[in-house]
Amino acid sequence: MTASIVGWAHTPFGKFDTETVESLVTRVANEAMADAGISAGDVDEIVLGHFNAGFSAQDFTASLVLQADPKLRFKPATRVENACATGSAAVHQGLRAIAAGAAKIVLVVGVEQMTRTPGPEIGKNLLKASYLPEDGDTVGGFAGVFGKIASSYFQKYGDQSDALALIAAKNHKNGVANPFAQMRKDFGFDFCRAESEKNPFVAGPLKRTDCSLVSDGAAALVLADAETAKTMTKSIGFRATAHAQDFLPMSKRDILQFEGCTVAWQRALEQAGVTLNDLSFVETHDCFTVAELIEYEAMGLTPRGQGARAIKEGWTLKDGKLPVNPSGGLKSKGHPIGATGVSMHVMTAMQLAGQAPEGMQLKNAKLGGIFNMGGAAVANYVSVLEPLK
Repeated sequence: MTASIVGWAHTPFGKFDTETVESLVTRVANEAMADAGISAGDVDEIVLGHFNAGFSAQDFTASLVLQADPKLRFKPATRVENACATGSAAVHQGLRAIAAGAAKIVLVVGVEQMTRTPGPEIGKNLLKASYLPEDGDTVGGFAGVFGKIASSYFQKYGDQSDALALIAAKNHKNGVANPFAQMRKDFGFDFCRAESEKNPFVAGPLKRTDCSLVSDGAAALVLADAETAKTMTKSIGFRATAHAQDFLPMSKRDILQFEGCTVAWQRALEQAGVTLNDLSFVETHDCFTVAELIEYEAMGLTPRGQGARAIKEGWTLKDGKLPVNPSGGLKSKGHPIGATGVSMHVMTAMQLAGQAPEGMQLKNAKLGGIFNMGGAAVANYVSVLEPLK
């Protein structure tokens, strides 16, 4: 590939009454540039990932990044959106600018502020990432969409409640060591498995512990072309990237296949010249635990219908053959929509640079995979990263 990540920044994810989209954006933009050792004047282009869809009254937000430093004025700045994969869409857009020779240094920011929105409106906003003519009246909003997917999976392959609880417990345990995570609590399998007053059913067979969090937060990274990256103190290279967009209506595809996820992984692994077995770890899109379960199958870790094996046999634990979501994933870390994809790249870069927080850092991490998904396997982005220096 032609570019590397040479600096990054990440706010904690959570509920922040005193923050705004602007304050979150400017904070991480400045911190990422400082981490890369560059000034605002060195930036050639800016890409902002911001889903919004009603969460923020302020739309047209690309220029908010310029508030970070007057030297960013008149730089090309564009906002991108691709549902829950908005952050990765921003990263990939920045990579294209560098590949085209239009920029040598690109500042990529992802942001979302969700918690100020009333509960019913949150569900309505998130449902905009589905096909409204078919799913617009879904009870439970976007959770209801994945509740249907989970119910269909259970009908075809049997009750997978144990596997979902194991995935939730794994990700919550991993999140304890992540200082950026919104929920740093090890709930354990028994709590995640049992229905209770604190863990009620939300949609279909999905309980509260099966659903990612409503979050505020931002993340940013600095991309540099190959020559510029050689002059930087650290460089995490893109071994491969892939993006596969699928039909929006679930009625036009087999929703239990996550075919776009499969295509994106196949393209990226082929481009990188590696197999899944070569990866040291994966950060995958666990907006709901059933998503992570199906993603095991879609990425090729297990055959179709056998995703439960990966978690039940410990393959995806921190000390397993392919650790999945050592950061805690969306489940523990939180899911501020526009920030998530950028966050996944930052977490992966930290691991590969040996700079992940204590307890989260994996030993000898050499190759990291990222899968970020928008909608119900509609927007599918894969990145494969490796440390260059």
